[in-house]
Amino acid sequence: MKEIKLVKVSSAPQHKMGKQALNEKLSSLRERMFALQHLFYANADKSMLIIFQGMDTSGKDSTIRHVFSCINPLGVHAYSFTEPCDREQKHDFLWRIYQQLPEKGRIQIFNRSHYEDILVPSIHQLLDKSLIERRYDAINSFEQELIDNGTIILKFYLHLSKKEQHKRLEKRKSDPLKKWKYKKSDKTEAKKWQGYMKVYERILNDCSSQVPWQIVPADDKQYRNYLVAKAIVDTLEGLKLKYPGQ
Repeated sequence: MKEIKLVKVSSAPQHKMGKQALNEKLSSLRERMFALQHLFYANADKSMLIIFQGMDTSGKDSTIRHVFSCINPLGVHAYSFTEPCDREQKHDFLWRIYQQLPEKGRIQIFNRSHYEDILVPSIHQLLDKSLIERRYDAINSFEQELIDNGTIILKFYLHLSKKEQHKRLEKRKSDPLKKWKYKKSDKTEAKKWQGYMKVYERILNDCSSQVPWQIVPADDKQYRNYLVAKAIVDTLEGLKLKYPGQ
């Protein structure tokens, strides 16, 4: 597999479709996803884990909200991983992840994930480097275990440009609907851009053998949503599911 260099991967849309066309395609995909998710829930022989990673403002929340707005909440659950609490820190780093894994027939969405336990300690030098190295292997083994037990995993890295992030952070400071998200640490973290890119490249390259990452251009929000929805629909259609008894 060719080594991924994010600087060589475009974060801009590779299409000529207008906003209306993209929204129409997304609407059609959501209708199809609704039907396919019902089939998935009815069969209940596999589970699905959908992971979203990306820089701040890359649109993890927004993608989840727009792509899954049509889904029956009985069969889908989303969970956002933040800084580990005191109880979680007393366990192995994967302990809190295991608590949120989907049962058969269910789709679980991770807004951030176990990859934060490589990313944050690497950037902020919170752990010994040798321990962080072992976490790469631990995560690969963990994902293989899930696959062996019937979990379908989709991993999306929302690829945002530094210029677009700056633009969105400025809007976050002034937009009443987004201002609550703004933190003083956002600017500090943004200055660590190159460090984050380096760690993300390592993650994308070294944690793709079991489940390849899908790098989604995220500068254009509509195109980002469309690509994610299409990948999920394609995966569900590929299962060729039928209702039990048919």
